[in-house]
Amino acid sequence: MESLKAFREFMDVVGTAVDGVGVLLVVLGMGFASWRFLLGTQQASGRSYVVYRQDLGRAILLGLEFLVAGDIIRTVVVDPTLNNVLVLGVIVVIRTFLSMALQLELHGRWPWQGGEEAESKS
Repeated sequence: MESLKAFREFMDVVGTAVDGVGVLLVVLGMGFASWRFLLGTQQASGRSYVVYRQDLGRAILLGLEFLVAGDIIRTVVVDPTLNNVLVLGVIVVIRTFLSMALQLELHGRWPWQGGEEAESKS
């Protein structure tokens, strides 16, 4: 019984660390995107704002993936009550919607649409 408690405490730390990585990725991605935008590396093509938004979107998407993983680890392993699983379900639905909306914004197509086919139509 003591080993199960230690395992759950360890997984709580792992879940929190994964959350921390997700937040760090968003913050660093925002910093990197802002740095590129301020340096004006894309100004010659006139696409600096578009590239800036795409860089920000990618950082947010990657961070969201880690945040969902951290929530899953902590909910399923650490405290798998019905209430926590329901809250996790709501969080995953919201974050999935955000990810899909960002994907649509970045690429102009839904994630399940073909990459080259959708790009050639636009």
